[in-house]
Amino acid sequence: MDKYTYIANSDGAYIEDLYNSYKQDSTSVDEGWQKFFEGYDFSQKYPVNGNWHTNGAANGKAVGSQSVKVDPSSIRKEMEVVHLIRGFRSRGHLLATTNPVQKRKDRQPQLDISDFNLGPEDLDSVFEAGVEVFGRPATLREIVESLNTIYTRNIGFEYLYIRDREQKSWLRKKIEKEALNMHFSTDEKKHILSKLNEAVVFENFLHTKFLGQKRFSLEGGETTIPALDALINKAAEMGVVEVMIGMAHRGRLNVLANVMQKTYGQIFNEFEGNLPDQVWGDGDVKYHMGFASQITTPNGNKVHLKLAPNPSHLEAVNPVVEGYIRARADGMYESDYDRVLPILIHGDAAVAGQGIVYEVTQMSGLNGYYTGGTIHFVINNQVGFTTDFEDARSSIYCTDIAKIVDAPVLHVNGDDPESVVFCMRLAVEYRQKFNKDIFIDMVCYRRHGHNEADEPKFTQPVLYKSIENHQNPREIYQKVLVERGDVDAQLAANMDKEFKQLLQERLDMVKQKALPYIMPKLEQEWHTLHKATAADFEKSVETGVPLETLQKIGQALIKTPEGFNRLKQIDKLLKDREQMIFEKKEVNWATAELLAYGSLLVEGNIVRLSGQDVQRGTFSHRHAVLHDVNTNEKYSNLDHIQDGQGPFMIYNSLLSEYAVLGFEFGYSMANPKALVIWEAQFGDFANGAQVIIDQFVSSSETKWDRWNGLVMLLPHGYEGQGPEHSNARPERYLQLSANYNLIVANVTTPANFFHMMRRQLKSQFRKPLIVMSPKSMLRHPLCISPIADLTEGCFQETIGDNYADPKKVKKVLLCTGKLYYELYEKQQADKRTDVAIIRLEQMHPFPQNQIDKHLAQYGNAKIFWVQEEPFNMGGWTFMLRMYKGTKRLEVVARESSASPSTGFSKIHAKEQAEIIRRAFE
Repeated sequence: MDKYTYIANSDGAYIEDLYNSYKQDSTSVDEGWQKFFEGYDFSQKYPVNGNWHTNGAANGKAVGSQSVKVDPSSIRKEMEVVHLIRGFRSRGHLLATTNPVQKRKDRQPQLDISDFNLGPEDLDSVFEAGVEVFGRPATLREIVESLNTIYTRNIGFEYLYIRDREQKSWLRKKIEKEALNMHFSTDEKKHILSKLNEAVVFENFLHTKFLGQKRFSLEGGETTIPALDALINKAAEMGVVEVMIGMAHRGRLNVLANVMQKTYGQIFNEFEGNLPDQVWGDGDVKYHMGFASQITTPNGNKVHLKLAPNPSHLEAVNPVVEGYIRARADGMYESDYDRVLPILIHGDAAVAGQGIVYEVTQMSGLNGYYTGGTIHFVINNQVGFTTDFEDARSSIYCTDIAKIVDAPVLHVNGDDPESVVFCMRLAVEYRQKFNKDIFIDMVCYRRHGHNEADEPKFTQPVLYKSIENHQNPREIYQKVLVERGDVDAQLAANMDKEFKQLLQERLDMVKQKALPYIMPKLEQEWHTLHKATAADFEKSVETGVPLETLQKIGQALIKTPEGFNRLKQIDKLLKDREQMIFEKKEVNWATAELLAYGSLLVEGNIVRLSGQDVQRGTFSHRHAVLHDVNTNEKYSNLDHIQDGQGPFMIYNSLLSEYAVLGFEFGYSMANPKALVIWEAQFGDFANGAQVIIDQFVSSSETKWDRWNGLVMLLPHGYEGQGPEHSNARPERYLQLSANYNLIVANVTTPANFFHMMRRQLKSQFRKPLIVMSPKSMLRHPLCISPIADLTEGCFQETIGDNYADPKKVKKVLLCTGKLYYELYEKQQADKRTDVAIIRLEQMHPFPQNQIDKHLAQYGNAKIFWVQEEPFNMGGWTFMLRMYKGTKRLEVVARESSASPSTGFSKIHAKEQAEIIRRAFE
């Protein structure tokens, strides 16, 4: 059945209605129909090939704005051509010759003219639909040839799914105008060839001179170098002054040398295995290290380049880069995202397989995590280690994740450097204009196996038979240029010879005398700080705040703007705050927390807090952001303390731990004057971000010499809420603790929490702070502090017992966190002056000297570590490792368990009571 029978049978009613709607308001019909009707109107007024078109017009007269009768049979083929054009725009990428070494799978794009009821006899007919492509009528032959040139050559454009009409229209015009007439000057072509020379010869030379060493070469994907070069040059031209790149190991050394301009001497020194003169930690392998440089582009623009350090955990660096860039925009460029640019370089298997890519892409448009758009560059090797792409993803493309945020994708053949450079420039223009993500999928290959010692023919024999005899991109491009006459063959050969000679000279210099090790440069604002030593943890820095300052903050915390409609519960909350601060002069946990943040803001610092439900607080305690009950308008009290204060940035995050924690780590890494906090909904949920914790939070200083003051608030405590809401797994953080890398705390008073948070910025060093934060303690009647305790003093790593009689004490209980209050209530109820309770507010760095001073009061008393976690969890094994006292340390804990806690409230209560009983028996 003819699929256009419905048009003929309708007497043109459908098309006629559309046309009349168009005449009344052109924007009321689809963009494709707009173009068609524009061409239709044009045909009524101007001759084509000497003939007047009279379709739909009376006696050859042009049709005016009045309603007209349209003959469906006269435009049936016109509509087919419109559908053909739209077909190429939406599916032409399936035909594009983007694969340099393999024939593409047949994805059934259905773009032959016969698929649109057109035949060879129509090729020389003129169609008004040509307006869609050329702005004028054109023959079908011209239309098809142009569409093939634009959409099925070495670039496959995916963009028609974008729902924003302005973005889609802009892309279509750029693609159909510039891709159709792609042109590079002779100097531009020589520059591309020179960058390819640098990339190819660098890899070949390393392969020759350091045979067998892992370098995760870029061979097969060398066009990455001219691609990044073009991207950075174009970005600088459009106002970008700072670029941060996140990438995995493949091609990293080449990028360091030929994009970041790290000296070859430094790179070769690492290959020679020379030990550094300055050792600041354990270090890392050469293809994980970060680097920073400032380059000058050919146009004279200066750009700061940063390559983020990263672990082998693929894509884990992505949120760190985004957080770093956000911090730079906030802290240095007044949130002008056009001046900063994040670039994420992916592998095809990783971008499709790692869930963190989805999380980071999903956060790209959110207010709390916005960075002005990321350029994603995929080095598509068509294989992941030994896994074929058919086994690595269900989607057609590895970049299909882009569609969740309507990001365009440019698939491009890695053997065509001009097309790759065109895509990179287009990507920069799109990003700078719309501040949205865009993906470039450079399809290439991997010359060797996963590393240089690996044999890829074990698993991909057919593919590697093709790769074995395939010329590299430099050879292919050089041949193209010579054949075109763009570059003299002798010039190309000389460029190769000169570069090899330069590499040899520099390598010879390294072999004669090892270069001194150069530490990665920290940002200038970090230079006022120092590397922490053991002495820094003997006594915390003073962190008290004058009473008048606290009262000024308090005034902000109890007021809302005139006309702001509050819930009754919020009225009570504000009244309670006022009574605490100005009448009772004592504060609960939430108020002390807000006062700590406010005090840092008054001093001009940034305070940033994000996580799930942090504005209100999971336990409805914080209420840092209030909502008008009628308008839903938000009001943040801490933003209104005084003029010139620092910004208070508090964001409810998307339901992600991995990406959000990584983002906050990156933010904190960029700015030492920002208190950056991530709060888990429950401490247990932090295990969803374990990669960030293990690979960045706990080890970035010793691996990469990157300091960080990130705070993690992890609600922890056994209150009968079950296995997933009781235990923040303190043992994991304590196991990771060594060499003063982390501060792990479980604080018992609002005042001590106040001082601890201020200490993060008042100390002359930066360390990540892991806090087992409270739940039931938020409203515990004993968990209050006099406001006087906030005006002076400092954080207390331990808190002794002022009730027990040292002469009578037979047992000393060491504990941490909310368990203290249960032990204290038992001590007070039974008047047990013979049992002392010492609180370890900070577990690591371990306050041994302070503990010794407390214990010295109690003679021969037995020492017990008391915890509510099971024997195989909590702080017990850490205490065994760290406690160096002369007396034997015993333990009171739940029995060992595979699960953190019981799910039955009665069993929980019984177990909790047993812990208290045993502690005092």
